[in-house]
Amino acid sequence: MCNLFKKKKKPRLSVSLLQIKKDIKRRQKRPNTFSHLSLEEQLLIKQIKAMTKRLNLNNVTRTKAYLDFYLTHPEIHWAFLGHMVSRNGGWNMTDLKGGQLSRLLKMKDAESYFTFLERGNWLIFQDAFPQFLLYEASKLYRQNLFYLLPHFHVSVFMESIWNYFWERHDTYILTVAQIINEQSYLENRVIVNSKYKKEVFDTVEFKLQDLLDLNHILFPFEEKGKIHLIGQTLHQFKSVRERILLGKRLYSILFRNEKRLKSIETWAKKVQHSGSRKDYWPHIFNHVDEGLPGSLLKPRVKSCELTKGSPRIYSPRLEMAWKNRKHEPAEIGDWYKEWEVIHYLAADYENVDGEIQHEYCKTLEKFELAAIAKKAISILD
Repeated sequence: MCNLFKKKKKPRLSVSLLQIKKDIKRRQKRPNTFSHLSLEEQLLIKQIKAMTKRLNLNNVTRTKAYLDFYLTHPEIHWAFLGHMVSRNGGWNMTDLKGGQLSRLLKMKDAESYFTFLERGNWLIFQDAFPQFLLYEASKLYRQNLFYLLPHFHVSVFMESIWNYFWERHDTYILTVAQIINEQSYLENRVIVNSKYKKEVFDTVEFKLQDLLDLNHILFPFEEKGKIHLIGQTLHQFKSVRERILLGKRLYSILFRNEKRLKSIETWAKKVQHSGSRKDYWPHIFNHVDEGLPGSLLKPRVKSCELTKGSPRIYSPRLEMAWKNRKHEPAEIGDWYKEWEVIHYLAADYENVDGEIQHEYCKTLEKFELAAIAKKAISILD
């Protein structure tokens, strides 16, 4: 993380960010011992852990939990951002068993990719959701309870941020801090983990996915009776810096335009997340496989529409694609080491329009052609 800002001259921190920096430094120096907890505090911690575990069952339960929390506490913007990104995580999971990517991947590789995606989705939820529930409890009791965050192994960085938010109600700083926190939290646990490096990042198939621009993050919304897509594409998944900057752009796309935000919220409330891409485009995808065994492969998608007489692309529900997984406990350790990440908290006024629909449709077309080419090569072999 220490090399993130060496290429450019570091801008000066604002008074607010200097205050956050000073507070984090102070908290880092405190002894690693917990004070005695009251019975009420112990019970609250137990309840939060139990609820987090219950809701962290799979991508569908996590995604719903984020939305339910946001609808109750709309000032916590990351909850809705997390909901929408988690929807995309579910779609990526079911793609591995769907009608396009499954033609390009071996079953062993699909299993590795799912394990990678599921672990990251699970880790983020078990780190983020206790923070949300502790905030909810703080509101309920009208008392700052963030001193309990260390009991959930939450970074000292977020402890300072939540305390700052409790005093200042700065939704931008809280949201961007959560983006920084979750992507940094994943870095050592998943992204640079030797298991995933060998089984996922170093494989030909992963490089193929990058070539085909698989990493689209889509935000659907309805306008004039038709579903439209906005979002962004991540091109350097292994770069924590690029993932953080992507998160900031996605946040801007979601919340900078009030009318569009309401449209996306309306769609999210109306369409329950299933993991199938049929959720947003039923004219192209179906959770039932309409293809006939042994049928001739031909391009099915052109300009965001199916070609005449073509079956819809198979996109299963999550429950039909993957069984729930039992996870090992999260690795303990605070990612926060270098204070320079605080620079990411500075307001970014970049205008991001989120245009992605054309690019995404081209990706669907490329997948079709890649699958046809692979089948042709296998026949020749």
